[in-house]
Parts: sequence; structure tokens; C-alpha cells
Amino acid sequence: MSDKPVMKVGHLRIADHLILGITKNKLDKGEETFEKSNLEVITRIGWNEISDDLTSGAVDVAFTLAPLAMDLFKSGVKMKLVLFAHKNGSTLITNNAAKIKNYNDFKGKYLLVPYQLSVPSMLFHKLLAKEGLTVGTSSQTDVTFQIMAPTQMGEAIQYDEEGEIGGCFAAEPIGTQAITDGFATELNLSRDVWPNHPCCVLVVRDDFLEKNEGAVYELVDSLVKSGKFAEDNPNEAAAIGADFLDQDVKVMKKILTEPKERLTTGELFPLIEDLAIIQDYMTDTMGMMTSKVDLNALVETKFAKAADAK
Repeated sequence: MSDKPVMKVGHLRIADHLILGITKNKLDKGEETFEKSNLEVITRIGWNEISDDLTSGAVDVAFTLAPLAMDLFKSGVKMKLVLFAHKNGSTLITNNAAKIKNYNDFKGKYLLVPYQLSVPSMLFHKLLAKEGLTVGTSSQTDVTFQIMAPTQMGEAIQYDEEGEIGGCFAAEPIGTQAITDGFATELNLSRDVWPNHPCCVLVVRDDFLEKNEGAVYELVDSLVKSGKFAEDNPNEAAAIGADFLDQDVKVMKKILTEPKERLTTGELFPLIEDLAIIQDYMTDTMGMMTSKVDLNALVETKFAKAADAK
């Protein structure tokens, strides 16, 4: 019986967390070995669960939304942001039943987003602000955010025959799967709004990190290698991702290749300046964050540097 600590890593079944699946696949096949810990993957349905897990310590490590990480840190959860999980990766789709032709057609509709504090909600706000439209969780706004777990969005749109839901802006494969199934249309890729943007990040609770720093170095190193593997071998990565995320392999391949920049995993170094853009916009422009955190206290780059992350 191993005396290595168990490292519990939380994530959702979305393409943003593909690198975790590739690392797990390498470990399962014996192509890679962790000397400092035993990896245990904890799969959740939505971001509320990930938030609760990080707060309670039910997980040691988690893939989470960048602004959610900031909010948890502000609320007192002691943790470090050590890596970006990907860049780009979200798609704005319209519900065919809603007959959306332009952004003004979203007026009076709901837009499904994975969480109020998320990069997709920020990017949709930027798009609508250009058209002079307001968006938020209040029914007084032109467009109303409806928070929903990513894995439930496709079905919600599919069965919305009245077209009350204008569409959704969320991580893949939600958008591409809905388009493939024939009830949605692609309107924008998140990279079209903010090229090469971060979204999900990897965070580690301090209580685990302080006792198991070597395990975190090992995990981050493996994840960075997995990110490079996905960029260099999209077909193999699609097959691994389809199995890990319980998704269609053809959809996963499209996400990684059409276009190649739809979701990227080769540049995972946690850039504070990118996180500052998110925090400033969500605080100063959207008002969804009431105060700012010290990003230098939240972010720890030594693990990414050791892994030679770009």
C-alpha cells in the first residue's frame, strides 16, 4: 500500500480541462509516474460544487474559473493560482428557435452562462455594450444572464421551443455539440472578442501545498506537457478527451482543429496582467465584483517556471 498522499483534483466535464484528462491517461497507461502523490480526479457538474469543494477542502486542487478563484481568495480561501488551464475555448451560440440574427435580437431574451463571475459573461457584456445594450442577472436589463451548469445548457436550448433562451456563451463542447445536433448556430468564438484570453485556471489549497510542494511541481509539470501534447497531436488528444469528458470524438476533434485557435493549451503560464484585465473589467465596468484582490498574493508562478510553461 502506497504511503504517498492522495491529491484530489476537481474539474468539470468541459474541454477547458482536457489537459487533466491527458495527464490521467498517461498515468493510467504507465507512460508517466507520479512519485510524490496519487492522483484522484473528482468530476463535478457545475461551478457551485467546485466552489464548495475548494472552500471545504473536499478537493486539494481544482480547475476553476479565473474570476471565481479571485472571489474565493477574497472570501478567505487560502490557495494559490499556479497555472492557466487553457486559452480561448468558449463559443457564443444562438438558439435557432430564438431567430437571433444580430446582437440586438438578444433583447428580451435569456443568455445561459456557466457562472456570474466567468469570462464568458464578461465577454458577452463587452459585445452587448458596443450595441448599447445592458446585460446582467436582473430582469431590468435588456438581456438577462441565466446561470446554468455547462452540461445542462444544450438540453435547455434544445427543448426551448418558444425561443426564450437566446443562446449560451460557455466552454466547449457545449456549443459545437449543440450545433452538430442541429438546434444552434455559432455566432462568435471567445477568441474573436479577446484573442488568446485565459478562462479556467488551476488552483491549489495552501494546506495541501505547504505539505506537498513536490507533488504540485510534479502535477504542473505533467499538465504543461499535456498541453503541448494536445497542440501537437490533436487527433490523439481528441480521442483521450472524448473518453475523459464523455463526449463525441468527432466533436472533440473539431474543437481542437476547426479552427486550431478555438481552444489552445500550449501557453499556460499564469500571466498576472491577463488576470488584471478580468478583475478590472468585472469590478470597474460590470460591477459584478465589489472589490479587488492582490493578484500577486494569489498567483504563484514558480511551478509554471519550473515546468517551462510558455
